[in-house]
Amino acid sequence: MNIPADVTIVQSHTVDILPELKTSLRKFRFARRNAGSAAMIVKINKQKLIMEEVEQFDNISIEDLVEELPENAPRYVLLSHELNHPDGRKSFPLVLINWAPTSSEMGLLTLHASAFIDFQNTADVSKVIEVREGAEGFTEDFINTKLLQG
Repeated sequence: MNIPADVTIVQSHTVDILPELKTSLRKFRFARRNAGSAAMIVKINKQKLIMEEVEQFDNISIEDLVEELPENAPRYVLLSHELNHPDGRKSFPLVLINWAPTSSEMGLLTLHASAFIDFQNTADVSKVIEVREGAEGFTEDFINTKLLQG
């Protein structure tokens, strides 16, 4: 298929990320933290085909964060996590948790997966951790291990 040089190809997005969410993501990303974990939960509104911020948490434990996530619906979780390194250093890496329980409705999981890269790019996060097993698979030890691997 040859496309003429004067034709502009527009990338289509399945789910829109509204300016308000982009602003909220930017504020979360650049917030100064010196203890604990902070999280921002985002969901897809299937009817409107937009991403919506569900809630933000400051200084929340991983266990409490898991309690806030639905057992049967995918979410994007932006997590600033206090990480203690073996050499004694402390850092607060930003990681994107792809919460996609296998018990979720297939249509919503598909929509969630199709919009994931766009959300990851908008949030400007390179480290991604997949969680499909639900609460059992999302523990502080699991997050620490994934982050310390590189």
